[in-house]
Amino acid sequence: MTETMSLLPIAFWVVVVLLIGGVVLALRWMNAGTGIPALAVLGTTAVWYVGDAFYNDYANNHAKLFDAGTLQCAWWQVAWFLVVFLFLTPPVHQWVNRACSQRHSGVLQMFNHGVGQPEIQRQLNALFLICVVVWAILFLIALALLKGEIAHYLFPFWGYKASPWVHGRVGAGFDFFSILAVYLNLLVASMFGVVAALATKPGIRRCAFALCALTWPYFVLDRTRNTMLAMVIPAVLCWVFLRLRSGMWKKLLLLFVCYFLVNAWMKFVIANRTDTSIAAAFKQKGLNLAEQNNVHNEGLNMFEELCWVSSFIDSGAYHVNWGARYFAELVNPIPRAFWPGKPLIGLDYAIARGHAQADDKQGGVNTTISTGLIGQGVVNFGRLLGPMAAALLMSLWVAVLARLDLNVQALGRLPLYSLGLILTFNMGRDITLIILYPFVFGLLAIWWLDRHHPQSARPARSPAVASAAPISAKRPGFAVRKQLPFARRAASGGFVRRKLPVNQALHAQAGQIPRAQISGGESPTV
Repeated sequence: MTETMSLLPIAFWVVVVLLIGGVVLALRWMNAGTGIPALAVLGTTAVWYVGDAFYNDYANNHAKLFDAGTLQCAWWQVAWFLVVFLFLTPPVHQWVNRACSQRHSGVLQMFNHGVGQPEIQRQLNALFLICVVVWAILFLIALALLKGEIAHYLFPFWGYKASPWVHGRVGAGFDFFSILAVYLNLLVASMFGVVAALATKPGIRRCAFALCALTWPYFVLDRTRNTMLAMVIPAVLCWVFLRLRSGMWKKLLLLFVCYFLVNAWMKFVIANRTDTSIAAAFKQKGLNLAEQNNVHNEGLNMFEELCWVSSFIDSGAYHVNWGARYFAELVNPIPRAFWPGKPLIGLDYAIARGHAQADDKQGGVNTTISTGLIGQGVVNFGRLLGPMAAALLMSLWVAVLARLDLNVQALGRLPLYSLGLILTFNMGRDITLIILYPFVFGLLAIWWLDRHHPQSARPARSPAVASAAPISAKRPGFAVRKQLPFARRAASGGFVRRKLPVNQALHAQAGQIPRAQISGGESPTV
């Protein structure tokens, strides 16, 4: 550790200062809806880049692979990304969310007051029923394709994993529909977990747990770690921060236990995914937590990849493609049957890293290499414009999540928001639709519901009836009423802090409100 600290250049400490300053700014943005997503982006940058220096032994790895100039240049690219991200996020948010910029963060208010409001529960129940229908359709397709192997699709821990959704690294023909089924399955599995964590109706909660038991094993006993995180962590965060009514220390302790278990499973996957299937390895060995301590998590090296990108550009082994990589990501949803020459994603970088292989079915490489969210910008637009492009994309991403937060009481927004926060961490390896497909499909679904079934997608507009407590014996003309934590604007939705008139505010300070204003006055919309 001491040797690493002595080798880190001044640019590294600039990055640390920017991260700390960014956290302070994000805390100031909390009520506007951008604070929590901005913290997620800053945390992602810290883990994938600063964390890489310490976890992967900077002194004996990075400092020996690259010269001091390359390392310094890479740290300045991280710093430049942070500067542009922090500068762009407020104006991008104002531009994207102009219509709801006056609202307050609904997630923050749920954190303070819980999710027991009837309107939130009604939307969770409706979302659950929609997800059940989607899962039932996918299950019937899987049953038709797998027939007698359907049990190993639902319960792969019985020996092996049977998958009806098969496709190669490079899609062919109509493989897109197989990929679509995989990500829809992942989306509904994640939503089942969120509903199980937040639902207050026992029947809905029990059904959600049962469907988690049917859908989660397919992804847990897989080789792909980002899908596991996208499925499990949203449910955990929703339960800990929104449903569990307990002190912060208890919440942090539960998160630490969750991290310990997830990290142990990730190490088990890394140790066994090369030689055998995860399902077979789990059946044969089981999960021994003590054995996972010596396993090194692979892939947490995005700063190293950023250095490789810079060194390849310097040597001429790799050329900036001026947006071609981002374009390939953008057109990825188009089936290759409609566009046989559709550009491939990132295989040129894998070849530059020495992973070429003469196999057309796999795109001419034996593996793909992630460049990291900043490195991806650099391969697209170079070392100056590249971090700016990545920062702009992440600012847009923060604005999208903030929009869900500001409309969190509407159908599907809260679970989709929690999924998006976890996908932010996964985007640290690459900003790609391959990671974002579950989120995109969910976003398209709620957009379609808003347009075609507005009554089911939007919150109820009927006024809430205030419940009065028994009349005080000391003040017979007054009744006590509990003030609701937030109200919804009747015009467009969204949680806003309730502002009482002066006379009501004086009574509220005393804990009493005139009975006439409760029974005869107009009730606020909730």
